Amino acid sequence: MVYLDHAATTPMRAVTKSAWLEASTYLNPAGQYGAGRQARSVLDDARELVASLLGAEPIEVVFTASGTEADNLAIQGYYEARGATHPRVISSDIEHAAVYDTVRHLEASRGAHLELLSADRSGFIHDAHDALDQPAAVASFMWANNETGAIQPISSLIAGAAATGTPVHIDAVQVAGKIPIDFAALGASSLAVSGHKFGGPRGVGVLLVKRNPAPRPLFHGGGQERGLRSGTVDVAGAWALARALEEAVADIDAENRRLERLKEKVLRTVSDTVDDVLINTPELSLSSHINFSFPGCEGDSLIMLLDAMNIAASTGSACANGVNRASRVLLAQGLDDATARGTLRITLGYTTTEDDVDTLLAALPKVVERARAAGMAST
Repeated sequence: MVYLDHAATTPMRAVTKSAWLEASTYLNPAGQYGAGRQARSVLDDARELVASLLGAEPIEVVFTASGTEADNLAIQGYYEARGATHPRVISSDIEHAAVYDTVRHLEASRGAHLELLSADRSGFIHDAHDALDQPAAVASFMWANNETGAIQPISSLIAGAAATGTPVHIDAVQVAGKIPIDFAALGASSLAVSGHKFGGPRGVGVLLVKRNPAPRPLFHGGGQERGLRSGTVDVAGAWALARALEEAVADIDAENRRLERLKEKVLRTVSDTVDDVLINTPELSLSSHINFSFPGCEGDSLIMLLDAMNIAASTGSACANGVNRASRVLLAQGLDDATARGTLRITLGYTTTEDDVDTLLAALPKVVERARAAGMAST
């Protein structure tokens, strides 16, 4: 299979598998006996390694079950801590569902005063200053968009919020292992990471969170992970995530150069060989992400035709009840519904080869032709 959906999940690295197996026999790290202390030592090593790789202090590393959980712990936790006095919540209309649906939930169920910043046609958040001029319970922004790869101006967003004492949560799920992260220098209050996006284990994430301001926990129990995420910690998962992150971070520069060359080849060749193509990925974007729209066809048709040729890609849009729907992100950026529905997201990763790209490029012109011949579904 030619696998080109790394933004969804990246195949586990060899070091991930060996690290998980190495740590899989360890027991409960809260145990006071020898086996418990041994497990705790491995967990401490994982925490310290993640902290060193992300520019954080070990105490700021909270292990979770996913990036989605990390986003929820931060956003809902800050609102629980501050919403009574500062009921505003600030985010954007191009966020991943883990953030977008969470802030909408706070609006619907908790009465939060939600302000969603808009994105321009290139996919960048703008007009943030008015929203950030007054304190809020929390502001949450993605570092890079999961559909287009657009790298957001998070430094200015963080600085604007910091001026009023508003905690800022950064969704860095697409960024970790692709762009260097220095949590201390960044100035954010919290930051979410997901292991399976950089070749780590599925079902393990990280929330970096400063001591102050601290979010309130969403559920309660044994008080593990600074009391923010009670429950027995997955020692094997934490160690496997740390080792995968170590390998990804070590390869960032070389891998970005390699993927950028492949990305440029895809952009150039598709523009030359396919008529009427719209490139939704801006120049300032992750080296891994390429997002096209092909007006006149359905994204689902593109995916199924590519799948029949053993090429895995995605539309980047939500599919509900078998009905292809336009991407909320692309609609927010100004695309019309029909154009947004004909979208293909190609995302590269550490397993992507030149042959993979050549296979895609050889297949895509005919795939688009056939998809356009099939036409648009009625809505």
